[in-house]
Amino acid sequence: MTLPDTTAERRALADRLEADGDLTSPAWRAAVEAVPRELFLQPGVFLPTNDGRWRPVTALGADPKEWVDIAYSDQSLVTQLDGHLTADQVAQPVRGFPTSSSTIPKTVVSMIEALEVQDGQSVLEIGTGTGYSTALMCHRLGEDNVTSVEVDPDVAARADAALETAGFSTWTVTGDGLLGHPRRVPYDKVIATCAVRRIPYTWVRQTKPGGTVLATVGSWTYGTGLAKVTVQDDGTAEGRIIGRSSFMPARSQAATPLAGDLSARAAYADTERHTPIAPQLLQQWTPAFLAQLATPGAQLVTAVADGGEQTVYLFDAERESFAQLNDNGHGWTVRQGGPIALWDAIENTLTAWQEAGRPDLSAVRLQITPQAHAYRIGEKPALRWEHRVA
Repeated sequence: MTLPDTTAERRALADRLEADGDLTSPAWRAAVEAVPRELFLQPGVFLPTNDGRWRPVTALGADPKEWVDIAYSDQSLVTQLDGHLTADQVAQPVRGFPTSSSTIPKTVVSMIEALEVQDGQSVLEIGTGTGYSTALMCHRLGEDNVTSVEVDPDVAARADAALETAGFSTWTVTGDGLLGHPRRVPYDKVIATCAVRRIPYTWVRQTKPGGTVLATVGSWTYGTGLAKVTVQDDGTAEGRIIGRSSFMPARSQAATPLAGDLSARAAYADTERHTPIAPQLLQQWTPAFLAQLATPGAQLVTAVADGGEQTVYLFDAERESFAQLNDNGHGWTVRQGGPIALWDAIENTLTAWQEAGRPDLSAVRLQITPQAHAYRIGEKPALRWEHRVA
């Protein structure tokens, strides 16, 4: 199959990214113009349908113009469902859960710009995915300076083939990216294209003093933050949340969707009371991020009854705790059970955040040590969180 020349599309993509402020460096612009995104979408993609299914579109089966238009659209493109299914394996729309994708170009480019690499520096990438971001970094830094780790062998094989086709024989490794890749340490930069519950200390240990680790932290599908930390001479790392970010979770950290009767899980409450904090506040990005700091490990689920009434649940299976929130017509009530009062922790955090003037995500600072991850906003005790490493 001979694909159309996409030089014009790559240039147009670079123009859009530059106009939006996501692309500022001439070196990264050259990479965007040089790397054909369509090579990294083989054998095809899944596009969402109106009824919640996924329509397969393959490079071989699609009209060449349609395929190019898809490849250079400003959207994330799902390339795998349910940990194994690719678009060439089905002919009709299917249901499934996305497990690998080509992230929207503006997110890819703005993130690698934030890494602030310099010529000759080495980068460890966690999560090769399709290999598109790997190729951009290879073009910018040289293939010998880029090491990329992918946990899924099939995804890794497709990425490796695409990189070879694009002319890059880089260091691609199949393995658990949470462990980094010690064979090529130390690295100047570490970048993760998956979300993690916290930055593994292994990544800090494998980064040179003065080097950078850039990763999305959080476990919910939204309300996650892009953490940028600098490694110190004493082996700790310090930095802040520099903005919103959304990536699929690291495969080993993906939460198992809750199934069964949720009300049965919340049958035995220890307390019930009114709460001044409505759960709709968690639909905003910063409050959702802070709620995850307050209740690490909790899952948030909203159940809608036939009449449209909503019940909001928080479950922490590991700590056998729950919170259930209902609108009683005059406000919200919360029922809680288990050894951890999940909603108390969230309510205290969000109340303190409101009293502090609702600061943005960028106000969150963090420090990583071998023993703990500490987050804070200013000096208020209610806006300080410490997560001990088990």
